[in-house]
Amino acid sequence: MATSNALVIAGAGLAGAKAAETLRAEGFDGPLVLLGDESERPYERPPLSKGYLMGTSERESVYVHPARWYEDHDVDLRLGTAVTAVDAAAHELTLADGSRQGYAKLLLATGATPRPLAVPGAELDGVLLLRQLADSDRIKEALPAAQQIVVVGGGWIGLETAAAARAAGVAVTVVETAELPLLGVLGREVAQIFADLHTDHDVTFRYGAQVAEITGTLGHADGVRLADGTQIPADAVIVGIGITPNSQLAEDAGLEVDNGVVVDAQLRSSHPDIHAAGDVANAFHPLLGRHLRVEHWANALHQPQAAAKAMLGQDVAYDRLPYFFTDQYDLGMEYTGYVEPGGYDRVVFRGDTARREFLAFWLSGGRVLAGMNVNIWDVVEPIRALVTSGATVDAERLADPGVPLTELV
Repeated sequence: MATSNALVIAGAGLAGAKAAETLRAEGFDGPLVLLGDESERPYERPPLSKGYLMGTSERESVYVHPARWYEDHDVDLRLGTAVTAVDAAAHELTLADGSRQGYAKLLLATGATPRPLAVPGAELDGVLLLRQLADSDRIKEALPAAQQIVVVGGGWIGLETAAAARAAGVAVTVVETAELPLLGVLGREVAQIFADLHTDHDVTFRYGAQVAEITGTLGHADGVRLADGTQIPADAVIVGIGITPNSQLAEDAGLEVDNGVVVDAQLRSSHPDIHAAGDVANAFHPLLGRHLRVEHWANALHQPQAAAKAMLGQDVAYDRLPYFFTDQYDLGMEYTGYVEPGGYDRVVFRGDTARREFLAFWLSGGRVLAGMNVNIWDVVEPIRALVTSGATVDAERLADPGVPLTELV
């Protein structure tokens, strides 16, 4: 068993890799172990449904660090090594091969797992999820041979894969339980814009629809049957209905778990020597005054940097606003802030929504909760300042492109 003064990171995705990078950058020169259950070294996930999936970026571009980085920085990267148990009292991990690894401090960066579609036929070949690099490879292989696919779920992953399929010339039907895609995330006003974007690119939507069965021939999916009896033919079915945080290790170890590992603003769990970051962490956000589990790239990029510093005893708190982005067809978008479903009372637009060159702001009581820039760039910082200020804004001036955003704070 390794020495107990080791800092150990369970989970070798973007969050784990950035934590290791920060620990070394901040001067920690002791044993540093990075454990990952995949065979790939740490990589970023956004390209899996964007550039890499569409073939516009190379495979090497998805990795967080060059292959030699871990050796060069004396990081003990162990791939294909799953953690099966955490003994918080003994400061010890059990690994899948039965060996044990001691730690002084532990970071849980175990990420999340796609929710499977619990219907008959979900196990057929051609039913594809998207979370790992290998999943993106399978979808890349399926698209050139497909004439038509069904995407189950109208969230970010579903819409991005739909856009990639349309770029490949494949007919797409999106099956969504709600009235619009992204309805819970963006609200009706902006969700309609994304629905129209995909409709303009000949994507067919089936709203208010439930999948009853995935049909197949000779073990391969050939269509989707909806609850109303409608049959939709498909050469492949891509399922994007959300993810579940991988918090079982923490729960079994007796840590507080509620929609992920519950941590404070320093990313510290209910055990002082165990931190959590990334998709698995339900972290207290000091600016928003609530716990929040954020499933986006920027969170996995920045949050572990704060966690690593806290593991070293530094006085830090993670207070960056949630941020995410998407690229679909000719639309590029960035979103900054946080709005609970239905937690706003109006949306203010600035710019031309018909041309899809605009800003959108979600307000409650005159305060800007979040802002989105669509095909307009270099405005994230003033949007962030507007949200964090908590200032009450004049909606007419907010909508006026002639008024600089910096004058509204």
